[in-house]
Formats: sequence, C-alpha cells, structure tokens
Amino acid sequence: MRALLTDIRPLRESADYRRLWFGLTVGQLGQQMTTVAVIIQIYQLTRSSFAVGLVGIFAVGPLVFFGLYGGAIADTVDRRKVGLVSSAGLWLLSIVLAVQSFIGLASVPLLYVVVALQAACYAVNNPARSAIIPRLLPAEMLPAANALSVASFNLGFTVGPLLGGVVISWLGLTAAYTLDCITYTAALYALWRLPPIPPQGEQRRAGLSSVLEGLRYLRTRPNVLMTFLVDLCAMVLAQPRALFPALALSVYGGGTRTVGLLAASPAIGALVAVALSGWVGRIRRQGLAVMVCVIVYGAAVAGLGLTGMLWLGVVLLALSGAADMVSSVYRSTILQVATPDEMRGRLNGVFVVVVAGGPRLGDFTAGSAATLTTERFAIVAGGLTCMLAVIALGLRYRGFARYDSVHPLA
Repeated sequence: MRALLTDIRPLRESADYRRLWFGLTVGQLGQQMTTVAVIIQIYQLTRSSFAVGLVGIFAVGPLVFFGLYGGAIADTVDRRKVGLVSSAGLWLLSIVLAVQSFIGLASVPLLYVVVALQAACYAVNNPARSAIIPRLLPAEMLPAANALSVASFNLGFTVGPLLGGVVISWLGLTAAYTLDCITYTAALYALWRLPPIPPQGEQRRAGLSSVLEGLRYLRTRPNVLMTFLVDLCAMVLAQPRALFPALALSVYGGGTRTVGLLAASPAIGALVAVALSGWVGRIRRQGLAVMVCVIVYGAAVAGLGLTGMLWLGVVLLALSGAADMVSSVYRSTILQVATPDEMRGRLNGVFVVVVAGGPRLGDFTAGSAATLTTERFAIVAGGLTCMLAVIALGLRYRGFARYDSVHPLA
C-alpha cells in the first residue's frame, strides 16, 4: 500500500516547494470558483452555449502570445519576480470581477475582457512557476512532484466548483468572486518567500528571436513535441466544459449545483488517481502511457454524450480526469527532464499555450458544434475524434511510444 499511495517526499524535502505547493492549492480553490462563476454569469445573461464558448476564444489569443513571450522572459529574468508580478495581476483581476458583480454591471463584454487579461497573466505566471520546480528538487523526485502539482490543481478544481455552485446558489456570484480575492493571497505569499531564482546557462534578451529559438529547439525534440500534440487532441477536440450549463439544465434537469458537480467530476477522478499514484515513478515507457491515457480520456468523454443519467455522467467525467492526471504527470516529467534549464522557461511557455489554450479552443469548438447540432452529439463526436487523432499521431511519431525515461535524450 505504501508503494501505491501518493509519494509526498517532495513536500518533506524542500520547504520552498512545500510553500509553493500549498499556496497554489489554496489559490486554485478561488480561481476555480471564479471559472465556474464566470460561465454561469454569462449563461444567465445570454442563455447561449455559444456565448459561453466564446470565453475560450477571448482567452486563447493572450494565452498564445503571452505564453510564448512569458516563457522567454522566464529564461532571462529572475523567475521569482516574474511569478510575483503576474500573480499580483491575477489577484487584481479577481478584485475587478468582485466589484463588477457587487455593483451589478451585468456586462458580458467586460467579463470577456477580464478573462482575456487573466489569460495573459496566467500565461506569464505558469512558465516561471513551472521552471522553478526543477531547481527546488532533485530530478528523481520530479514525477512525484508533478503528481502533487496535479493534485494541487485538481483539489482546487474539485472543491472550487462544488463550493462555487453552493456559494452562488446561496449567496450569489459576488460572494464567489470575493472568496477568490481572499484565497489567492496564499499564492502571492508562497512566491514572496522564495529566494531569487535566476535562469542558468546562456541567457539572451527576451524577444521574438528568443521565442523562435525555443520553437526551433522544440522541432529537434519530437518526444517533447508529441506531449503537446496529444494533449491538444484531448483539449481541443474533446473538452465538454462549455456545455455543462446546458447539460445540467436540458439533460439532467438541474441548476447551478449540477453545473458545479459536473465541473468538479474530472478533478474528483484526478484526485483518486493522485491518491494511488505511488507507482508513477516506476514506469519507463512514459510516452506510451501518455497515449493510452489520452485514448481512455476520449472514450470517457464520448460515453458522457451517450448517457442521460447524472451519476453515470459523473463517473465518466471522473474517469476522464483520472486519465488526464496520469497523462499530465508524464507529459510534465518528459518536458522537465528532456529540456536543459536555459530552455525550460520557453518550452514551459509552449506548455502553457497547449495546456491552458487548448481547453479554451475546446470551449469554442464544443459550443460551436453544439449550436450546429446538439450538446450530446458534439460531445460524442469530440471524444471519438480525439481517439482517432491520437492513434494517427502515434503512427506518425512511432518513437514516442518507445520513449524511455531512463534515457530521455536518446
């Protein structure tokens, strides 16, 4: 059982990592409440899944630009400072959401603008924070640290939507936004306590040439490239999140609490997988594991579109979250181990573009497909297309299935 349960050695090994992990966990709680609150507020104002899907479009542009440029900054500037400034921006934007709700602006364009600015701050923050972790821990602990990081995110993703649904139905949107303002101070504190963490190796001025250098380097690492491509298959083609308000109302006959439950279900599955993740560091064929997990994810999403029972939908979403959790651990580990420190910021910037931008594109894809057909058909088609796309990529990049974590640069 000890070998099966979560490996918590990284939390014991480094006080800085422990504070960073705790701050991110608490901060994610409020951030995920806000994510649910925004889509509920937009749906209440418009009664349109397409309008909810547009949230993804307004976020994806800043995510792409600032993810790439923010990664270049993280390879040039003290990563602690980059994380602090961008986190302060996220905190201020949470305050804006609370104020607009309190005074009753009811402006969908304002919500889109705030979402875009949040995406920009997140895209700068995440590469710096991700590039910090390999400097706090030895390489052999990175799979366990990545599992804990996924647990942190999904704990917020589980409790946040559930608590958000309850708070919104009981106290309203303003209370949910205000709680986000309070909880995100923990993330700011954790970054404040870190020592200076300047990038190692050759450093260049952040700019277009630096970004292009990182992209050229990525082309020479097909195994790292594949971690991005397979995740795009899942997040762009089979991300049902934007359809949760419509599913809760038209299929399951529920309200805001049902939306919160659907949004939390993938994270519940991910947390169960994290609790039983003691084995992840012993898998050498990590590329093959990523492909299997994304195929399972697509199958679970397709199953969601075929069922009209809430409990089964929750189980399938939990299965998708568990598969995504294992995939995320290995994708992060491959990126960290197979990339030198002077490139980690830029490639983590690409990682942000894929991991954070992909779901936003997925929101737009799902919302558009549901508008043209139905919510359930859009979900089934997305899951099946995801599975086929991963198989096609595996045939194109056959070496990914043979990736060996013991010889990551082979």
